[in-house]
Amino acid sequence: MLLHRHGERAPVKVAERIGELAVGGEAQGVALWREVAHRLDALISGKHRT
Repeated sequence: MLLHRHGERAPVKVAERIGELAVGGEAQGVALWREVAHRLDALISGKHRT
């Protein structure tokens, strides 16, 4: 969905969200979005994780 909605800017959007959550002290949100970042990177690089 992120790739569909934001295209090549998807990683930037994820990083922005991580930053927003970090500033707000939302550790669980940061952890979740870091996982999103990891999976997005895998999709972009073609390295799918099972």
